Amino acid sequence: MPAKSPTIVIPESEVEITAMRAQGAGGQNVNKVSSAIHLRFDIRNSSLTADHKERLLALADQRITRDGVLVIKAQTHRSQDMNRAEAMGRLQELVDSVAAPPQVRRPTRPTLASKKRRLEAKNLRSQVKVLRGRISD
Repeated sequence: MPAKSPTIVIPESEVEITAMRAQGAGGQNVNKVSSAIHLRFDIRNSSLTADHKERLLALADQRITRDGVLVIKAQTHRSQDMNRAEAMGRLQELVDSVAAPPQVRRPTRPTLASKKRRLEAKNLRSQVKVLRGRISD
């Protein structure tokens, strides 16, 4: 089992959390209680290391704006505290996903046996196609 890299602690001061009313059906509770959480995390102005910031900004994630702000909306739970915890968990998960640098791929060469198998398969396929042609007398 590969060793896990240590998680990066994100200071609460760098995260902007706003409570708002949740969308969708839910009855009276959803109409009167601001239980949804809107979390904003400015990647460029954060205390993360430069390589972490670079990898985060390189992600093809629709939650990251052009300005480098990560926006997470949590509204699955009825309570604001649980939604806040879920949003922080999602942020932590995203930051942890880019904590380890990607492994560099070293190109390999095909083995001699695999080359022979490939050529034999090509030759066999060629023979099948030749046999499909017109039969000459």
